[in-house]
Amino acid sequence: MTSLPATRASLAADLAELGLSSGDTVLVHSSMRAIGWVPGGPVAVVQALLDVLGPDGTLVVPAQTVGNSDPKHWSRPPVPEAWWPAVREHMPAFDPAITPSRGLGAVAELVRTWPGAVRSNHPHTSFAAVGARAAALMARHDLESQLGEGSPLRALEEANARVLLLGVGFDVCTAFHLAEYRVPSPTTTQHSAAVLTGNGREWITYTDTDTDSDDFGKLGAAYEPTATSARAQVGSADTRLFPLPEAVAFATEWLGANRHHQ
Repeated sequence: MTSLPATRASLAADLAELGLSSGDTVLVHSSMRAIGWVPGGPVAVVQALLDVLGPDGTLVVPAQTVGNSDPKHWSRPPVPEAWWPAVREHMPAFDPAITPSRGLGAVAELVRTWPGAVRSNHPHTSFAAVGARAAALMARHDLESQLGEGSPLRALEEANARVLLLGVGFDVCTAFHLAEYRVPSPTTTQHSAAVLTGNGREWITYTDTDTDSDDFGKLGAAYEPTATSARAQVGSADTRLFPLPEAVAFATEWLGANRHHQ
C-alpha cells in the first residue's frame, strides 16, 4: 500500500507537533528531497511554515550568493585564469531584489522571492525573511561581518530565534558560524565581490573572519545530547528544532576547545 503524500495541512500539523509555535522567529534550513513529494512542492512547504508561525511570526532563510566572488578561488568548477579579469569586470553587482541564492534549496530561494520578503544587504551571505520582524532582523548586515556580530545572526540571537533543520543535518547549521567570530583570535581571509555603491557597480575586496563548516557535523553531534531540542518527522524529513542562542553558546565553547587556530 502506498502512503499518502505530505500536504500543506499535514506538514503544518507535523511542525506544530514538533513544537513550532505561532509568533516564533525561526531560521530554516531544508531539503525538499528529504521532505518527500508534496502537492505544490516548495510553495506548500512555505505556506505550511507560515500557517504555523501566524501573523506575528517570522520565517528566515539563508540567501547566500557565493558565486559573486573572486574567480581565482573557484573550484567547482574552476574557470581558466585568462577569464578572471573579465569575470571581475563584468560580474553583475549584488542586488537584494534580483540576485538569486545558490545551493540552499528550493524552499530558501522561494522565501527570498515571497511577497513581502526582506533581504539583508550582503554580497555573499545575505538572509531573507518574511513576517512580522523581517525588516528589523534584516536591517543590519555589515560587509566585514558575513555571519558575525554585525549580521542578521546576531539579531536572530537577540530575538531568541529558533533553528529548524528540516531534513538536513547540523553540517549546514548557519547559526554555528556566529560562534566562529567569538573564538579568541579567529583567523581572517579576504573576499571580493561586485557591489552597488553611490558610484555605481564596483569590485571590492574586504577582510573578514575565516569560516569553516567542515566540523559542524561533529559539533552538532556533541550539542544534540545536551540541547533543549525536539526531533520528529515532518513529512518524510527527519527534523530538529532548537534555540539559536543555546546552540551558539554551546558552539562557542566547543570550537574554543576543539578547533585549533594557527
